[in-house]
Amino acid sequence: MIIYQSTKTQFLEHAWGDDIEAVVSRHFHSATGRNVGASEIRSWKNSLIEMAKVLRDEEIPADAGVAIEYQLPQTSKRIDFVITGEDAAARSKVIIVELKQWSASRRSDKDAVVWARRGGRSGETEGTHPSYQAWSYAAYLQDFNVAVQDGEMSVQPCAYLHNHPRDGEIDHLHYKEHLARAPLFLAQERAKLQAFIREHVRHGDSKGALYAIENGRIRPSKMLIDSVAGLLQGKPEFVLIDDQKVVHETIMQVDARAAQSKQVVIVQGGPGTGKSVIAINLLGALLARKRNARYVSKNAAPRAVYEARLAGTLTKTRISNLFSGSGAFVNDAADTYDTLIVDEAHRLNEKSGLYRNLGDNQVKELIRSARCTVFFVDDDQRVTLLDIGHTEELRHWALELGAEVTELQLSSQFRCNGSDGYLAWLDDTLAIRPTANPVLETDSYDFRVFDNPADLHALIALKNQANNRSRVVAGYCWKWPSKKNPEAWDIELSAFDYRRRWNLDKDGSLWIVTPGSVAQVGCIHTCQGLELDYVGVIIGPDLVYRNGAIVTDATKRASSDQSVRGLKKMMKADAESARALADIIVKNTYRTLMTRGMKGCYVYCTDAPLADYLRSRLGSRAAVHAIESLGASVQTAPTAVSNVHPLRRVSNEERFAGVSAAPVVDLRFAAGAFSDVQVLEDGAQDWVALPDWIRPQPGLFVAQVLGESMNRRIPNGAWCLFRGNPGGTRQGKVVVVQHRSISDPETGGSFTVKLYASEKVSSEDGSWRHERITLRPDSDQLGFEPIVVQLGDGEESFAVVAEMLTVLEAANEMTTGSGHSLSGEEL
Repeated sequence: MIIYQSTKTQFLEHAWGDDIEAVVSRHFHSATGRNVGASEIRSWKNSLIEMAKVLRDEEIPADAGVAIEYQLPQTSKRIDFVITGEDAAARSKVIIVELKQWSASRRSDKDAVVWARRGGRSGETEGTHPSYQAWSYAAYLQDFNVAVQDGEMSVQPCAYLHNHPRDGEIDHLHYKEHLARAPLFLAQERAKLQAFIREHVRHGDSKGALYAIENGRIRPSKMLIDSVAGLLQGKPEFVLIDDQKVVHETIMQVDARAAQSKQVVIVQGGPGTGKSVIAINLLGALLARKRNARYVSKNAAPRAVYEARLAGTLTKTRISNLFSGSGAFVNDAADTYDTLIVDEAHRLNEKSGLYRNLGDNQVKELIRSARCTVFFVDDDQRVTLLDIGHTEELRHWALELGAEVTELQLSSQFRCNGSDGYLAWLDDTLAIRPTANPVLETDSYDFRVFDNPADLHALIALKNQANNRSRVVAGYCWKWPSKKNPEAWDIELSAFDYRRRWNLDKDGSLWIVTPGSVAQVGCIHTCQGLELDYVGVIIGPDLVYRNGAIVTDATKRASSDQSVRGLKKMMKADAESARALADIIVKNTYRTLMTRGMKGCYVYCTDAPLADYLRSRLGSRAAVHAIESLGASVQTAPTAVSNVHPLRRVSNEERFAGVSAAPVVDLRFAAGAFSDVQVLEDGAQDWVALPDWIRPQPGLFVAQVLGESMNRRIPNGAWCLFRGNPGGTRQGKVVVVQHRSISDPETGGSFTVKLYASEKVSSEDGSWRHERITLRPDSDQLGFEPIVVQLGDGEESFAVVAEMLTVLEAANEMTTGSGHSLSGEEL
């Protein structure tokens, strides 16, 4: 997603003619539905004016592309400033500019890390060097964007600190490697930056590099389980970004001090912050230093998956020496190991052994056994009564054993499509903690609520066909009869003819990667610490919604579930504390399950009020989702998805009484009337109610879009909301275009609904005109080609007659106020 994009000429007009920070702020709100804080607006004002001064260079092409605040795919990170164009050899070039307002900084002895004041009241903090930051963003973009990866364009990062003098700190030789990869431009060096831009961008962005960056195909996410072998062999499988890099370098430095004194590092981070990525990176880096290091986890599933991926690259003995369960250190002498890297430390138990009768305390034993112990922990992923590895327990034993404690924090989000808002919304929605995110917009993360578990499972199975990275999981509210009788069903919801078995016993901890296991349902123990592309979650009767509040009941768990074993005994001793702990366990379980998906989470609730409650907390963009066609290969037919807004016909009496409504238009016959709102409305035979999140405005209308050429965005037959005669830039938007040369078989006439991209030609007087318009399909089906319209001087028959705002209803029906269905033909 790009918050703001334009040509250099348009950017300069906004910078000098308008308040550029206000322009970008409006774009940000339009794109995300959120406002930005005063500090970020001030930052835009100061830095973007400086970039306007840089681009006020006549040798930098007027039609070079400019993008501000480009969000990296599947992260919460944004690139400050992007310039696109072509070099002297007509190759597409992308310049990434990391902007900082710092006036001073201080060198750190860690690699790629620098001390600086980064806003707020915290004073100096450590963070990545701006050159490393720019390079890491460029490397990440290259990893994910196919157009960049395939060599269609090259990316050149740099950093511009327009207030920072050249003082031998920020530009110290310690950072030589990073300065070479991403040049650093400081105060009084505007001319150098201009020369750098001119070197790489000699011509405008005629090939649409900016368009390709935003709309180009994104490569599937790198999964840690597929990269573990490379990481342990020292290959740079993952680029560590921002706080990930700081944490990694800090731990390496602390580990070096462990020869003199015992060290404990506690790294706190929520789901998707990269805890496991850093843990495996550390293991590889420490092995390269000839350290006696091990990866430790209480949960067997991550270890089993990593070990399976290492088969054939290392000997079985070597693999077993690298990975350990948390109960393997009961009898080890002090400082047996150089470093123990403990992942998912919140899952540590007090006792070890099959009968939990061995040892004293796993936290104590781990710290005792190593010179340096690194704990990666998320206190909100404690999911059984036996889990004791919360932060306070780690601190207690570190101090008890005389260790020096270093505490670090990971906050950057690399799961859930980088949506920090989703995690905050989930915490607020599940009543784990109050946040400022009561409503979830699902444009950045695919969250849906289903009324039928069979539909949910069918869609997950369809998603899984792409790369075996989608699974269904559930709360442990159903017994496991199939463990003894393979023909028995475990999870049965007879009202939907839904019957499934728990993850197959023969797959054990490898369930999440075993081909074919998508047919089963996983539990918390086989997915915690691991990630998927899409996760389907069946919420059982242990989580319900009653009297305006989330209510948990751990007694609804299956008797075979070990996570709440001992609860009755605790209730007798201290009922209030026991209930509070059980409440945390249930909520944390579903929070953990609902954050396994990198791209999406689909939910079915056995409690209907809970499903309604979840839907009530979905914002305007959540109404656009429609279930994909499941195809003939999937036996379970989908029913209507419940979070699609039903369209309702509005009578003339209701309209005159003030009900917000939009006219229903047939695109085939009305294209010529879009420029005249009155004609559009007078010709309407039917009107439908607007959802309450849409502000009424002139030119809105509803129309049905038929065909598969845009099915990634618009399901075939969907009813969509349009705005006629749109103003402003159309680049990258879905539009209705009319032209005499168009003959679109899906629409049956000289108009089409497609993604818009234009190429412009500048005149000597500084003006420009469209030369070529490309109308691109966005479909998962083959055979749809872009429509290219060549425009010459005096061309007047081409018109963008409307802009699509959102999909309103995916079904082919609309309902009257009485509930009577009216088909599309009747409309």
